[in-house]
Amino acid sequence: MSLGVAEDDSRIEIHLPADIDWEMLDKSKFFFLGAGLFSGVSGMLYPAVVLKTRQQVLLKHMPCFKMAVSILRHEGFRALYRGFGTSLMGTIPARALYMGALEVTKSNLSCTTVKMGFSEVKAAAIANAAAGLTAAMAAQLVWTPIDVVSQRLMVQGGKGGAAIYNGGIDAFKRIIQRDGVRGLYKGFGISILTYAPSNAVWWASYSMAYRSIWGGIRSHSFKKEENVGGGGFKADSMAVVAVQGVSATIASGLSALVTMPLDTIKTRLQVLEGSDGGDKSVGRTVRNLVKEGGLSACYRGLGPRWASMSLSATTTITTYEYLKRMSTN
Repeated sequence: MSLGVAEDDSRIEIHLPADIDWEMLDKSKFFFLGAGLFSGVSGMLYPAVVLKTRQQVLLKHMPCFKMAVSILRHEGFRALYRGFGTSLMGTIPARALYMGALEVTKSNLSCTTVKMGFSEVKAAAIANAAAGLTAAMAAQLVWTPIDVVSQRLMVQGGKGGAAIYNGGIDAFKRIIQRDGVRGLYKGFGISILTYAPSNAVWWASYSMAYRSIWGGIRSHSFKKEENVGGGGFKADSMAVVAVQGVSATIASGLSALVTMPLDTIKTRLQVLEGSDGGDKSVGRTVRNLVKEGGLSACYRGLGPRWASMSLSATTTITTYEYLKRMSTN
């Protein structure tokens, strides 16, 4: 891949590592290595997800740091990983669906959009947005039941309350006994409405930020190639990783800001029971949130979610690109 940047009225080529298409990958290696790498990433970031989930179901706002200290003091460190085993079980099939749908869609649309006359930047943004949308919808078939169970495990025992479920398997059984399979897919519709646009915004923003940053970087950030096309620069590997990280953070912030209210509603639908004053519908959930704190109540947990998404996205995108290069035929 190369990007052109105008500088001193001359065209400078920035030579980046070539893109790796779906057809170039060893699929078994791609999925096997991906399962291990992304499981590790999930483990590192899980405590932030627990904090975000607990903030979203609280009736009154509690600062993230204060909540973390309270959990550690009253429930112990293990409470920050409550439900992690269940979440991890869903990581492998969900990631497989996500990565497969993402790469297939992106590979097919990239060529199509260029043929339709879009510029390289716009074509990449469109292909990435569509790929993120498709991947999120496919992955939710697995992630929604995992979310329902793991989130209920995350919040139980908080504020001195008694544990309702004895682990993930017990939670699965009791939810099915009580509500049937539909109980595991509570909030599926709003999950799609949350994660599909979130992923579309993220991948489109990432693509545009990535190219914009390279377009603004000066020549001293690169190693000059010898007589490449009349003058060019080869991106240093550390510079590539740094730009990926910054682009991922920008994309995560925008995505979190746009979709946070939907994520809060989704979490409450999946976690709070229908009895004892719990939320039963989207409409009632929204009304309760407005009563509790207006629009700001919909953004409870934004800090942990932004931090989690940024860290997750940065590690994920660098791991993802590394995984693709390790999995080439």
